[in-house]
Amino acid sequence: MIENGIGDRPLNIRHFAALAATVRHGSLTRAARAVNLTQPALTQAIAGLESSLGVTLFERSAQGMTATEPALLMAPRAEAAIDHIGSPRVTGTQLRALLALARAGSYAGAAEATGLSSASLHRAVADLQVALGQRLVDRRGQHVALTPTGQRRARGFGLAMAELRAGLAEVATWQGKAAGRIIVGAMPLSRARWLPEAISRFAREYPGVGVMVVEGSHGELSGPLRDGEIDLMLGALREGAEAEGLAGEAVFADTPVLVMRKGHPLENVAEPGSELADYPWILPGSETPLRRHWQAMLRALGAEPPRVAIECGSVMTIRQLLLDSDSLTLLSRSQVSVELDAGVLTARDLASGFSRSIGITTRAGWRPTSTQEAFVAMLRECGG
Repeated sequence: MIENGIGDRPLNIRHFAALAATVRHGSLTRAARAVNLTQPALTQAIAGLESSLGVTLFERSAQGMTATEPALLMAPRAEAAIDHIGSPRVTGTQLRALLALARAGSYAGAAEATGLSSASLHRAVADLQVALGQRLVDRRGQHVALTPTGQRRARGFGLAMAELRAGLAEVATWQGKAAGRIIVGAMPLSRARWLPEAISRFAREYPGVGVMVVEGSHGELSGPLRDGEIDLMLGALREGAEAEGLAGEAVFADTPVLVMRKGHPLENVAEPGSELADYPWILPGSETPLRRHWQAMLRALGAEPPRVAIECGSVMTIRQLLLDSDSLTLLSRSQVSVELDAGVLTARDLASGFSRSIGITTRAGWRPTSTQEAFVAMLRECGG
């Protein structure tokens, strides 16, 4: 499970709704009517949020409520979060419970992740189902599975948390105490040089902002990205991102090379051809662009692609397997630069000229905070 970074913060959804309504209407009376609160309750909600954030959100006067800069920063995020939640009946406890259950797959796992009791989580999810009038979970033995409705709700809740996390970070930045955390999904091609260089620069300039790196394949990271669990994903761009609700930005091009151990029988072959099919290969899964390119490359050389006995996306594992066998693979030079410099692996350019776009993938319509924008800018600079 990827922690959202504000899981321990008391979260009152109605307080954020009160903030957004007051900014929108500029009047306590109209705002209270909009969120179905009494005026004293609305005033108390705003005061509670001001105390929690440590800022003044409104200047009170006879003319009404004038939003301060922190309120203007937080209000659009609160509006978006409430839209994602989709119901004024949802409480912060219920939101947290469903998200924990969705990620853990069991009440016991959710209890361990949140520190709440299983009974409390059961009660919160049950109350949420009553409040929404929807069945959100199905029990399957010791585990539970979200219904399609539950999955949609959990995704909305995750996106709401991402918006609130961003709003809180923006307020902290306004206060002059850059805080929060950027959660980066890292596919293999981003980890060798590009991402470490960007993180090093960012950490020097923004020491108060944490960076969490979650490693995985496109399939493992795209779901958490869409759900708001991670902020951006780095690696090879995929076609059809728009259909998945994602947006990609190319930063640089990478050309894979043929990689093998030093002393491999093909090391001194001028232009390896159909004999490439005579050796075992270590490659990522069949759904990846690199695997499809490998198949097309061998067929263009007059050979039928052999069965890939070892499917692996871990460069560390692939490197060791290459050292211990006559296996072949396709990798970026940067991914094995240490081994190439040490002379234990060797790389050959390919006549196919295949290259892939490496870049940044985000949710469509993502609105980064100022610190997230700074991190993205550094990624562009380091990849150039």
